[in-house]
Amino acid sequence: MLNKLLDDFEGKLTSSKWAKMTKCSQDTAIRDIQDLVTKDILEKEASGGRSTNYTLKELN
Repeated sequence: MLNKLLDDFEGKLTSSKWAKMTKCSQDTAIRDIQDLVTKDILEKEASGGRSTNYTLKELN
């Protein structure tokens, strides 16, 4: 999934898109994304709630 994000993913990443792309449940998608957020790979955009978007963190 990370390769898709790095290569050719367009638009904003949401847990719903993650679930569809990986063919997993919404709960699993949220856990996967939260794991990547805690590992500083993804970051949550400022707007939150039901429409939370995630982006890849910039490499320094």
